[in-house]
Amino acid sequence: MSSADLALVLTVLAGLLLRAAGLALGGALRPDHPFIAWANAVSVATLSAFVVLSIAAPGGLLATVPWPARMAGVAAGAAGWRLFRGGLLPALLAGLAGLLAAWTVS
Repeated sequence: MSSADLALVLTVLAGLLLRAAGLALGGALRPDHPFIAWANAVSVATLSAFVVLSIAAPGGLLATVPWPARMAGVAAGAAGWRLFRGGLLPALLAGLAGLLAAWTVS
C-alpha cells in the first residue's frame, strides 16, 4: 500500500470515528445543550467562511463568473432568505436566479 493510499484510509477512518462520536454525543445530549449549540455555531461559521472565500477569491470555474454577478447572487440569496423566513432552498434558488440574471445582463 502506497503512502497516499494509507493517508486516504486513515483519513476515512478518522472521519468515520468522528461521525460515530458525534452520533453518540448527539443522541445522549438534549437539543438545547450548550455543546450542541456550540457545534451548530461552529458548523455555520465554517460554512459561512467557505461561502465568503468562494465569492471573494474563487477558483476553478467560479472564477469565470464576474464579480458583479456574484454579488447580485449574494444579494438575491439574502433577500430570498429574508422573504421566505430562513428557508434554505428558496434562498439558494433566489441566489442562483440573481446570479444568472446578472451574468446574462453583463
